[in-house]
Amino acid sequence: MSETWHGTQLPEPNPMGFGGWLRGLARGLLLAGLVFGGLIILLLVRMVERPICGLRRPVTPHITQFVCRTAFFVLGMGYQVIGAPMKGPGAVVANHASWLDIFALNARKRIYFVAKAEVAGWPGIGWLARATGTVFIKRDKREATAQITIFRERLSAGHKLLFFPEGTSTDGRRVMPFKPTLFAAFFDPALIETLALQPVTLVYHAPEGQDARFYGWWGDMEFAPHLLSTLCARRQGAVTVIYHDPVAVRDFVNRKALAAHAEQAVRAGLTTHGGAEIN
Repeated sequence: MSETWHGTQLPEPNPMGFGGWLRGLARGLLLAGLVFGGLIILLLVRMVERPICGLRRPVTPHITQFVCRTAFFVLGMGYQVIGAPMKGPGAVVANHASWLDIFALNARKRIYFVAKAEVAGWPGIGWLARATGTVFIKRDKREATAQITIFRERLSAGHKLLFFPEGTSTDGRRVMPFKPTLFAAFFDPALIETLALQPVTLVYHAPEGQDARFYGWWGDMEFAPHLLSTLCARRQGAVTVIYHDPVAVRDFVNRKALAAHAEQAVRAGLTTHGGAEIN
């Protein structure tokens, strides 16, 4: 993310209690075993898949999808899908509310995230991101040509590339303006005629009795306490993933028009299914 959103006061931490710590420990061990066990299997399969298929990944994305879908079962969170993911390669854009977004978006359809280059060096997360095929880019105009080449190669391999156009995560109760600069690569002559884009809305429903922003991860929140709070919760809420109709990039006059359409669709999904405040 290029910047951090600090829009609302952080919620008060919930008391864990002895039972909460036990739940957190049990869920944490299961989730860690699921994620890292799946990663080991993925890396072993990729050793065979890479020399045979190159950029194409006919097998390993199914492992990622299984891990992410099972993660919600481990957490005890509900998971609902509205609409259908588009078929074929293309770009996907979604609002960004939490680290849980990675699981929610991968659980239904096999996609590949586009992240800033710095993420590759983050402990743990960077390793997982590289293993699952994340595309790392430098947000520098001088890198634009190289980035378009990378996008073209990945799309040609049948990949769906996912962007977070807000550039930051929020409390999950609003959608920040989409940055049109992130859509510029879609209008490259090599991509514009064939590229489709699908907006997706993530709506988080807090556990009963909890702050509506329970699953949001923003501002100065540290990852470990937020993860622990989620693991220890006595009751869990749910997430709804809403797939809007895909559109053809060539039908829009420029990146600003495309960004505005995608933002409007994502906002409408959040308002209709989450009753959230939006900007």
